[in-house]
Formats: sequence, structure tokens, C-alpha cells
Amino acid sequence: MKVSMTVNGKPASAEVEARTLLVEYLREHLRLTGTHVGCDTTQCGACTVHINGDAVKSCTIFAVQCEGANVLTIEGLAKDGKLHPMQESFKENHGLQCGFCTPGMVMAGIDIRRRHKNPTEETVRHELEGNICRCTGYHNIVKAILTAKM
Repeated sequence: MKVSMTVNGKPASAEVEARTLLVEYLREHLRLTGTHVGCDTTQCGACTVHINGDAVKSCTIFAVQCEGANVLTIEGLAKDGKLHPMQESFKENHGLQCGFCTPGMVMAGIDIRRRHKNPTEETVRHELEGNICRCTGYHNIVKAILTAKM
């Protein structure tokens, strides 16, 4: 099947099997490897991307379901060499350790702040329940999301 979408502001299309997951399409066909595969069972959130502005775990959706969609990955956030405010906040607040979950956490954080203009710590912690970090106690991740200058 042929699938066409906009990824990080650029048109992208390819022939894929109907069962190709979006995360596979991004990593294997487009070589956008910032979106990580952590579990393949929608539990860890490392594969979180934005589809038409909403955070979605890309291991839970087929690429063909994104026909005509606007997909944003971690690679599409920085502009003209300048980090996105959420990426900058993760850097400033040490919101990462090994970095494996970081792309998904950043994408989830942006979505949280889009939906909740002034979230509380409790709200951010609740919203992150679908994203797993095995290195931190989430304290700096939550702080990064709360303090991002968006």
C-alpha cells in the first residue's frame, strides 16, 4: 500500500505493508530514529509523536491510518538550530539521564502544556502515567514540563 503524509513539515510517502506501524515507517523508511521503540505494547511512551497536533504512541497506529496526516517527531521540534522550549527546559532542568525515554517525554510534555496552560505538578504526574522512565524519579522531568517557556 502507498502511504503519504507530512512529516516534520515535509511530504513523505512510501510503499508499505498494511501492517506497518507508524513507528516502523518513521524509523525504517524515513530514518527518523529519534522516535524510540521501547515496548511495542503502548506501555512505555518512548515512541510518542504528534499526529495532527495530538500526542500519539506511534507503536499503536498503522502508518496507513496516517494517510494525509501531519506528523511531528522529536527531529522536527528544533528550528534553525534552536531547541524547542520544551527541549531547552529538559536540558536546563536535567530532565534526562540515559535519554531513551526523553523523545517521548518531550513530545508528551508539549502535548500536556498544549492542553493544560498552567498545569499543576499533580496534573503533570498523572498525565505522564503512560510514559515510563527507568532512570529517574520523574522529579526533573516534571519540573522541565512545568517550567518550559511555551
